Amino acid sequence: MRTFVSAVAVLIGLVLAAVAVPAMWVDRNLVQEDGFVAFTAPLGKDPVFQQRLAGAAVGSLGAEQIPAALSGLVTPVLESAARSLTTMPGYPEAWTETLRKSHRLNFADPASLPAEADGVTSLTLDLAPLVGLVAKQVADATTLPLEAPDQLLITIGQPEHRQALDRVAAFAPMGYAVAVGALIAFALAFVAARRRWTVLAGIGLGTIVLAGAWKLAADAVAAAVTGTSSGNEVAEIFKSEFVAAAGSSFGQWILAAAMVGGVLLAAGLVLRVVALRRRA
Repeated sequence: MRTFVSAVAVLIGLVLAAVAVPAMWVDRNLVQEDGFVAFTAPLGKDPVFQQRLAGAAVGSLGAEQIPAALSGLVTPVLESAARSLTTMPGYPEAWTETLRKSHRLNFADPASLPAEADGVTSLTLDLAPLVGLVAKQVADATTLPLEAPDQLLITIGQPEHRQALDRVAAFAPMGYAVAVGALIAFALAFVAARRRWTVLAGIGLGTIVLAGAWKLAADAVAAAVTGTSSGNEVAEIFKSEFVAAAGSSFGQWILAAAMVGGVLLAAGLVLRVVALRRRA
């Protein structure tokens, strides 16, 4: 009976761990605003993506804001701003604010969003802070009072993707409680076990299997995300870079889990050998 209880407890713990680890990664890197900003900030350093960002920011300043008589003066300044956007002193802060505004559009409670965000039902990027940086650069160089838009939304997903993300974001914070449940199940397995080496080996082997399952699931999700098209070049580059960064980040968690599983499996086998020698 004790062996049966221990085995069931190990299985329950592994099932809970299978859910808890991805949920905690999602909550830490996507749902939490600071985590999302820290996770996605390096994406703004990609040269190709920077060029597309600059083009989108400059292109949003419509010709109607520039008098025809001054177009010859302003156009070279805009072109220069497009080339040097990422080297401007305020670029890191503008990119960070872009990420924060985009996160709030995609994850915040709709009731807490500003009125101009009404109707946003798809995954979006808000490039308004970058446009404001360009407008300030042009205004300083030409004394022309350009007004940057309050929002410059770029769609990076469809409404169904937003709905799926909302569901994931709602359940992700529960991952920590699920992880505690997994630890309790493993502790119960140790208490109930007649041969504790089997618990260590079982948890270790199960963790290695979970690592493989997480890898397969992560690859499937990445393929599904990259297989969709938004029709916007900036969005496609952001999505591609984001998926690659997410795969690398979660891959580190998977590797750590596999290593922990290997250590537990080896420890269980060592305990088994020691027990046999004592009996001999």
